[in-house]
Amino acid sequence: MEKSPIVEVAKKVCPAVITIVISKDLPKIEGFYFFPFGEHQFIVPEIEKGKKEKMKIGGGSGFVVSPGGYIITCNHVVSDPEADYTVILDPKRKYPAKILERDPLIDIAILKIEEKNLPYLGLGDSNQIELGETVVAIGNPLGEFEDTLSAGIISGLSRKITAYGGLPLKATSLRGLIQTDAAINPGNSGGPLVNIEGKVVGINTAMVMGVQNIGFAIPINYARRTLEEVMKYGKIQRPFLGIRYFVLNKEIAQVNKLPVDYGALIVRESLGEKAIVKDSAADKAGLKEYDIILAINGEKINEENPLSDILQKYKIGDEVTSKILREGKEVNLKLKLSEKK
Repeated sequence: MEKSPIVEVAKKVCPAVITIVISKDLPKIEGFYFFPFGEHQFIVPEIEKGKKEKMKIGGGSGFVVSPGGYIITCNHVVSDPEADYTVILDPKRKYPAKILERDPLIDIAILKIEEKNLPYLGLGDSNQIELGETVVAIGNPLGEFEDTLSAGIISGLSRKITAYGGLPLKATSLRGLIQTDAAINPGNSGGPLVNIEGKVVGINTAMVMGVQNIGFAIPINYARRTLEEVMKYGKIQRPFLGIRYFVLNKEIAQVNKLPVDYGALIVRESLGEKAIVKDSAADKAGLKEYDIILAINGEKINEENPLSDILQKYKIGDEVTSKILREGKEVNLKLKLSEKK
């Protein structure tokens, strides 16, 4: 019998797919005691005062993209700044990972380990993929089953979802995603979605709970520019406005009785977070929470043309004009785009 072409894909891809182990210093637990409450008893941990121990708190996947140890994964896999991250290539090779850059807008992160001559994956062109094309998702589901492959097809393109993940649990709006029926399970996040040639076309990021065969991947072209910038400059070199916002649509405008159904509404995501980053371009220009940015240099902001896409057309130091809706009146403000600190 002729072997499936996926056998060759596995041989080519699996050596470059890695496991990421997340660990953290947590209070040391001496034991447990029972706390009676009515007819029930609750188990309560007894903490050893002043002592901590390193514990595994999670895991994910990733893949090597250069022989010098650059790795791509999802931002939500490595989102905890207080955690330590270890990359496992195989049972005998484990490396501390340095987080070079996180990009929560597209849910990717670039890591680096100190090693040379590593197996690595080539990047494909996610703009060229087609519905029905065969793809393979590789990762380490549940952090237990290394180099797990699941084959499927491209089920949909340009999907938009709100995903929940990371530490702490946080909602992230993702768009332009690849939908696939290749199984993507917890722990697979950050692993590659490859075509039949073994080239990466996506980064496994999310699944729909409670149903089967609906998974999503970030197009690899979204990550390509970030990877190139980090490898060249050591960080992302792109304009940073310094606001927290969400893009309006008709449904949001109707529910909240807003005067417009497009634009970027500046608003904090949760208590304690400021909507505008101090000393950022937005702060210096005088933007305020609850302002709605309608357009940048005359380019209208909406779900099909979000603010993040518009800003990527400009460079650090460029000055742009923003049309703002503030308390029912339109005003124009000049913004000098700055670098993220």
